[in-house]
Amino acid sequence: MKGYTLKWCIPSTYEGMLMREFLIDQQLSKRTLTAVKFDGGRITLNGKEENVRHPLTAGDLLEVRFPEERASESLVAETIPLSIIYEDDDVLVVDKPWGMKTIPTKEEPTGSLANAILGHFNQQDLASTVHIVTRLDKDTSGLVLVAKHRHIHHLFSLQQKEREIHRTYEAFAEGVMKGSGSIEEPVGRKTDSIIEREVRSDGQYALTHYRVEDQFPEFAHLELKLETGRTHQIRVHLSFLGHPLAGDDLYGGSGKLIGRQALHCKRLHFFHPIMKEWTNLECPLPDDMRMLLDSQ
Repeated sequence: MKGYTLKWCIPSTYEGMLMREFLIDQQLSKRTLTAVKFDGGRITLNGKEENVRHPLTAGDLLEVRFPEERASESLVAETIPLSIIYEDDDVLVVDKPWGMKTIPTKEEPTGSLANAILGHFNQQDLASTVHIVTRLDKDTSGLVLVAKHRHIHHLFSLQQKEREIHRTYEAFAEGVMKGSGSIEEPVGRKTDSIIEREVRSDGQYALTHYRVEDQFPEFAHLELKLETGRTHQIRVHLSFLGHPLAGDDLYGGSGKLIGRQALHCKRLHFFHPIMKEWTNLECPLPDDMRMLLDSQ
C-alpha cells in the first residue's frame, strides 16, 4: 500500500540550514522525526539518504517518507458511498448525512463515517488510518474535515488550538428570535448523564455567534459560527436561550417540525497545511431541512 510522502525543493532562504532545523520549521514534531527514523520511514536529499544534521543547499530536493499507518483492528473498512466535497493527497472533506455516526462504538462497530472513510482509503491503496479533525453528532449533517495522515492531523491540531479552523452552521431554532447575538457561556457534562451537556460555571469556555436569516411562525432560520468546539455546543447554547433546535428532543426541542435536530454544517474555512493557502468549502442543506424551509 502507498505510504505518505512530503517533498520540498529548498528555497534560498534556507541555504546552509541543517535539515533537522528545516523539518522542525515545517512543523514536523520531534516525535514524528523519531518515528520516521525508527519505524520504517526514510529521509532523502537529492535521492540519497542523509543524516538530519546535514546542511541544506538552495535547490536541494528533500523527501520524507513517513512510516505506513495501520488502522485499529476494531475499525472495519466498509464500502459505503461518500459525498466527497474535496480531496487531495493530504485532506478529505465529506458531507456527512444525518443519522450516521462519525466514529463507531462498541455497540455499533459498523456503518459510521470512519468505516466508510477507511474503505475509501483501502480502495486508494493508501496505508493510513482515519484522522477526523472536525466531528459532528450522529443527527447533525454537513461538512467533516479529515486528515489523510497523522502528520497532517498534527498540523490541523495546531490550527485548532489557535482557532484557525472555522465552521459555519445553519439551524432551525424554535420560537421567535431577532437580529444577531453571541452566547458566551461555559459548557460541561451534566452531572447525572454521560451524554448530555449543560451550561455550568465549572464548564469549558464556549462562544457561539448567531444571526437570524429568516423568521417563520414556529422557528427561526439561523446562521451560526463557533469560536470554540465543545461537545453539543450549539445545541446547549440555544437551549439555554430558551430556543432549542427543532427536533432536538435531548435538549428540549419538539419533533413536530422535523425528525432530528435541525443542524447542518454548511461551510468550512481552513488554512491548507501543505498548499499554504486558505480553503473555503460549502455544501447545501439536506433534503429534510430544505423541504421544511420550502413549506413555509
